[in-house]
Amino acid sequence: MKKKFYKKTLILIFGGAVLFTSFGFKSDFFEIAKQIEIFTTLFKEINMNYVDETSPADLMDTAIKSMLTDLDPYTNFWSEQDVQSSRINMEGEYTGIGAALKQDEDVLLITEVYKDYPADKAGLKPGDKITKIGNTKVSDFTEGAQALLNGSVNSAVNITYQRQGKTQQTSIKRSSVELKAVPFYALLEDNSGYVVLSRFNQKAYEETSRAVKDLKSQGADKIILDLRGNPGGLLSEAINVSNIFLDKGELITSTKSVIEKYNKEYYTQKEPIDTKIPLVVLVNGQSASASEIVSGAIQDLDRGVVVGARTFGKGLVQRPKEIAYGTQLKITISRYYTPSGRCIQALDYRKRDENGKAVRTKVEDYNAFKTKNGRTVYDGGGILPDVRLESSEYSSITRALLEKNAIFNYATNYYYQHDVQDPVKYTFSDADFNDFKSYLKSTDFTYKTNTEQELEELLITAQSEGFQQDILDSYKQISLEIDKSKAEELDHKKDEIKSVLQDQIIKHYFYQEGLYQNHVASSQEIKKAREVLNNPGQYAKILQN
Repeated sequence: MKKKFYKKTLILIFGGAVLFTSFGFKSDFFEIAKQIEIFTTLFKEINMNYVDETSPADLMDTAIKSMLTDLDPYTNFWSEQDVQSSRINMEGEYTGIGAALKQDEDVLLITEVYKDYPADKAGLKPGDKITKIGNTKVSDFTEGAQALLNGSVNSAVNITYQRQGKTQQTSIKRSSVELKAVPFYALLEDNSGYVVLSRFNQKAYEETSRAVKDLKSQGADKIILDLRGNPGGLLSEAINVSNIFLDKGELITSTKSVIEKYNKEYYTQKEPIDTKIPLVVLVNGQSASASEIVSGAIQDLDRGVVVGARTFGKGLVQRPKEIAYGTQLKITISRYYTPSGRCIQALDYRKRDENGKAVRTKVEDYNAFKTKNGRTVYDGGGILPDVRLESSEYSSITRALLEKNAIFNYATNYYYQHDVQDPVKYTFSDADFNDFKSYLKSTDFTYKTNTEQELEELLITAQSEGFQQDILDSYKQISLEIDKSKAEELDHKKDEIKSVLQDQIIKHYFYQEGLYQNHVASSQEIKKAREVLNNPGQYAKILQN
């Protein structure tokens, strides 16, 4: 273990030398050297003198993560496994079992199974919890256990998993897995071409352009580009996807930084497919980064109508930097701006509140910008749609239900208790919703609102100043009112929550394909998109106002 320490120290010292060469232009290089010396001395003393055995690797990992957390959530240290996962996500292809997983305490939770891939053929289902891969326990890993499922084509891997409390085993033969950028597209009965773009990997432009061309050949005379839930990806692909509908030479986005070399403008480089076909872009609060670049460019250049809810507001640009031993530093280097000059980023990590949280721009502080046609649009983070729909917006209770896996876990239980035959006709009923509320009570589901957090902080402050007893009765009364409002919120957001539950349940039964088939039949956003596209007067008015 001591050898690991000296190895780490050498890396850190080498890193210090790199800092001098990379940041020699900064006036604070002496301060950097001073702090590195302090840290290495402290690190050495802890590892050599602490009362119990220490893990230098764990200590270093904690130190690195704590330092980066002080910057922003996107500047991260990537292990070799993280680098590999990023490569897979960007290339859209890997060799494995064909399932989406996340490490959940001592198990790997299967959150999605890809149709006709090895995991699906072996009978694995969403909600299954993998406990062993071969003879290796998942609990032996704090992270990175997923890598054990990857391997060469046709190689076998034995898996032990839990389903509904029962332990089972299976053997899976690995295969090449393709992560499609466009998992679904279809010509609708009104000649609208519907295209789902789920990620901006290296195949995004190729697959999107192919889908648009195919739909046009089938008779599509208008396009719906669905970016809901798309977390982003490659900037180059965002530029090229925008280029499908915009002329060559159009400014799509610019980046700005205190470092001059990162100040750049990005223009379309290809010949477009169709610059005239009526276009609607669907977005929601989970549409981020590259999705916001595309929707922002389409809106600012008045090329199409944006429908849905304000996007995520992830406008910080990252670039991976090689460090050592196959690891990388994914570091924020600049900010994205739309063609009109709006900053996409919602949270300002340079400004923090008293709790250390990044500050969001207040509505009254938004700045106005003009689109190509002279329409007024605003910054404030993310892209605010031309047509806003409540069905696209996630309330605090819905976000809490998703974050705590309440919706996913209920959908898993539902799958084993109900027989659903048709993804298009299926609807999550009011009776089902009442059952969901009972389920939440049985699991003691709770969540904390921002108001509750602020009240707790107020009570702590009052206690420190000797006023606790004076405000305690009022605090209890307000807390009771909040609890009552939270209980009512579940019913108030019933339609929103039902929609999310319905989506998750359909994916359990019918994979992504079934989900999109259901969306075409019942999605409020798609209905609104078709309404706008089928009314040329309304479409033109939106783009002129």
